[in-house]
Formats: sequence, C-alpha cells, structure tokens
Amino acid sequence: MKNSTLCYIEKDGKYLMLHRIKKENDVNRDKWIGIGGKFEDGESPEECMLREAKEETGLDVNCYTFRAIVTFVSDIYETEYMHLFTADGFTGNISECDEGCLEWIEKEKLYDLTLWEGDRIFLKLIEKPCPFFSLKLEYRGDNLVSAILDGKKIK
Repeated sequence: MKNSTLCYIEKDGKYLMLHRIKKENDVNRDKWIGIGGKFEDGESPEECMLREAKEETGLDVNCYTFRAIVTFVSDIYETEYMHLFTADGFTGNISECDEGCLEWIEKEKLYDLTLWEGDRIFLKLIEKPCPFFSLKLEYRGDNLVSAILDGKKIK
C-alpha cells in the first residue's frame, strides 16, 4: 500500500489542474487531476503536499486545509491512501510540469473534463466547507464500483 497527497490550489474561483499527458505508463494518463504525489520516507502529509506542489507547479503553498483521507482499492493497483488538501494561498510563479500541462479551470467547468469517477465525488464534497471526511473508492479497472463516505455506502 502507498500514501500520496492531492491538493486543489484555488484562485479566483478556479482550481489549478494538471492534465496528465506527458508520462507513459501513467495510471492517470489523459485524466485531469489536482497536484500531488507519493510520500518520501519520513514525510508527513503536509510536507509531502508542500514538496509536490513546489515540484509540479513551482508554487510555494502557504495557506491550506487538510480535507480528507481517500482510500483507493483496485483490482489492478495496490491500495492507496490519498491525503486530500485544498489551498488558497501561495507565492511564486507557475513553472512547466514534466507530468502534464497545468491550467486554471473554473470550478463549474471541472465536470466537463476527463476525471476519475471517484474524483467527481470528492470534488463535490470540497466545494463547500465540510468536516474532515473519509472516502473509500473501489475500482474494477477504470470503473468505480463502490463508494463509502464516512462508513456509509453512497454508490
């Protein structure tokens, strides 16, 4: 099992999204996702998120909220515990990302993008202030077969 982070950096009603089109054999190939990646040894969730944001965007995030733990279970990939953040404060300038193309996307247009089905669930949850949540998403291939929010089945 692995631990990762995902952060949605917000500015002017938009999220900074990464269109994953540059790496071969990328589980997220052709999908639009937030910023993030795998933990390095000894990192806390916050340290991982801050490092990944800097590496992927060039930005230094300085105002963020830890929103959720999302557990991904798959018949293809190892189980992943994703630590989900939102951020609305940062400094610096966006740099090119070697994993894909970065673009500011209006929140209401996110759902027109090629997203994982489970991402659509947690994006709706983080649209408004809500308590910290736990979301378990179970996939068969690329298909979401089950979603459990705070212990209650929602799909």
